[in-house]
Amino acid sequence: MSDSRPSLCAGCRDGAALDFDFSMALQPIVDAETGLPFAYEALVRGLEGQGAGEILGRVTEQTRYAFDQRCRVKAIEVAAAAGILETGAKLSINFLPNAVYSPKACIQLTLKTAAATSFPTDRLLFEFTENERMAEPEHVANIVRTYQAMGFGTALDDFGAGHAGLALLARFQPDIIKLDMELIRGIDASLPRRIIVQGIVRMCRDLGITLVAEGIETEAEFDALRALGIRYIQGFLIGRPAFETLAPIVFPVPAARLVATA
Repeated sequence: MSDSRPSLCAGCRDGAALDFDFSMALQPIVDAETGLPFAYEALVRGLEGQGAGEILGRVTEQTRYAFDQRCRVKAIEVAAAAGILETGAKLSINFLPNAVYSPKACIQLTLKTAAATSFPTDRLLFEFTENERMAEPEHVANIVRTYQAMGFGTALDDFGAGHAGLALLARFQPDIIKLDMELIRGIDASLPRRIIVQGIVRMCRDLGITLVAEGIETEAEFDALRALGIRYIQGFLIGRPAFETLAPIVFPVPAARLVATA
């Protein structure tokens, strides 16, 4: 389908409507050099705060498009109501590449919601996971390039754990890469993990990609990542997801750690 006719998106025409509702929790991604939030990631939750698994388990092949669209709308509405616009932080929205039929067509409702909430589009990040099997990598590359051309940020989540890995980066370069937490866990005590992450840091620097480390749970992991030059961090040590509100940053970055080590 041609992108020149956004009102005729196949998902809008053929997809089934959702028969359930949900909400979002917001988790901070922190700039370790300032201690301030760089972004908040919107994470699916039930209307009473139930975990994402309960909601995702209700999504079918027929409702995948409607769910993806509703996630975008709900994330913007919840974050705006929570006060993110006063923080200067970006909003990271997870999306399903396989639910995007036409990038320009499927973004129309997102644009409408951003306008209705006065949400600057250059503060929106669209995040997809490497763990989702991609039948057509070039279609994903087209989505990323289109979103970047429209002024949105793009992020590849769970890097190092999925189906494509480095092959994806040979096709396109997202603005942000988020390291999979399995590479982070116990990195302070693992030389192989540190060597691998050090290589990724160098690669991202050369490609002009911002690197985020997620899943940080201990101060030792934090210190090891800072020593490797990673500036942006996310995890339970920093702040847990908070239902329909901006999660507080619970780990104050000590002054001694504010000095960049890259």
